Parts: sequence; structure tokens; C-alpha cells
Amino acid sequence: METITVEVRDAIAIVKISRPEAFNSMNEQMSIDARQALAVIRQDNTIRAMILTAEGRSFCAGAELSDELSGGDAQHSAGSRLNATMRDHTNPWIHDLHNMPIPVVVAINGVAAGAGVGLALAGDISIAANSATFILTFSAKLGLIPDVGLTWQLSRRIGMARATALALLGDKINAQQAVEWGLIWQSVDDDRLMEAALSTADRLAKMPRHAALELRQALHHAQTMPLEAQLDYERRRQCILIEKPEFREGVAAFKEKRAPNFR
Repeated sequence: METITVEVRDAIAIVKISRPEAFNSMNEQMSIDARQALAVIRQDNTIRAMILTAEGRSFCAGAELSDELSGGDAQHSAGSRLNATMRDHTNPWIHDLHNMPIPVVVAINGVAAGAGVGLALAGDISIAANSATFILTFSAKLGLIPDVGLTWQLSRRIGMARATALALLGDKINAQQAVEWGLIWQSVDDDRLMEAALSTADRLAKMPRHAALELRQALHHAQTMPLEAQLDYERRRQCILIEKPEFREGVAAFKEKRAPNFR
């Protein structure tokens, strides 16, 4: 793959964006490579957690839109080209990340701009280097709206007031502020980023493989459901999950005062 590398350490897949010369900006080839990597990881039952990070000083500078910004070409308008890119490449990549059957830790090693912010928030747990920054380049200042799922993510994470101001003003926020607002889980010293991500992924890899997907689906379901409907959803899912061997192993391990083995 040209723009993505994959390394497997024990039960953890480390997926690294590798276009440092372009500040790891997204292009069609990157989306193709990333989706191919995710498809392989999904099919490997020995992989129980994943880390998404990037090479160099930037996490992701957003979408590479040189053709769209120049107004397209004689056959295709800027809008039609952008439509094809988002429909066929960028959005499916974000969708695949949101639907991974294993927990995903995002290690944000530098600047996340525009679509890069959406990518930074597409996992289950986001950890940033202290030097990382976040900025919505597709903001009202350009007469545009955030995309790559950001209009869906922001209000859920930081509330409507902050989401609205951030998208309208396009202000840059640092990693510490992102933690305080609830945009991400944690920020750490730059030289400890991968250590923190690996430690977190290792803890997640020791859990039942289906746990992250079940929790993710339950939390997302709750966003649009009244309490009574969510109580019913929890009842139905819990009755299924309690029958799984992972639950029995967890209870047995607790009683026997040992670490559970979910492999």
C-alpha cells in the first residue's frame, strides 16, 4: 500500500498514515489503502484492538482538494468531483472505522485539520500528543460546513454551544483544551504518545472481542431514543450477551481471582 502501513504487535494492529511529505492529507489512494487495511484486520480474529496514527509531525491535514479548489475541469464541476470523492472514498473510510468489530484507539501525533479532525474522532478512544492541535478548516469562514461526520460528532462530544462556535469561527484548539471540552479522552507528552496508545490498546485487547462494537452501537442508539426505548434496547442486548461464553469466563475468572482469558 502506498499511503498506509500496518504492523501487528501481539493482538494489536497499528495502522499508520504515511504521507508525511503532504502532511498526511487525505487523497483517494489513501482511502483505498486504508479501507483495504481495515478489511484485512476485520477478517483476522487474532487481532483484538487497533491503533490509528500517522507518520511525521502532522496527524492529518484534511482532504487534498487541489482539483476541487481549482474549480474542476471541462467535464466535471468542483461540486461533482467532490461528490464522487466523498461518496466513493472519504465517507466509506469513516464508515468502516465507525463499524470496526474491535476497539479503535486513535493516537493523534500532530495537527488535525478539517477532515483530519473527523478522522481523529472516528475511533473509540482518542489520545493526543500535547503538541497536537485541532482546527475545522471547512468552517463558515469559507461558506462551508464541516464534513466527514463532524456535524454528527461535534455536538455529541462537546455540546451544541461549543460545536456551533467552533464550526462558525474556525478557531484552533490545543490538545489540553480538547480534553477539557470532552472532544478527546487524554493528552500526553509527545514522546509518550505511542506508549499511552499501546497501553490502552493492550487493555482493550484483553476484553471480549465483541465488547467495543456492542458498546458503540448502544451509545449511538441512545442518541436518538427516548429512555423507555433505550431501556428496552439494553434489555434485549443484555439477554443475548449474557449467554455468550465470554461472560461465563469473566465470572469464573472473578470467582477464581485470576485474569480472564477471552481468546
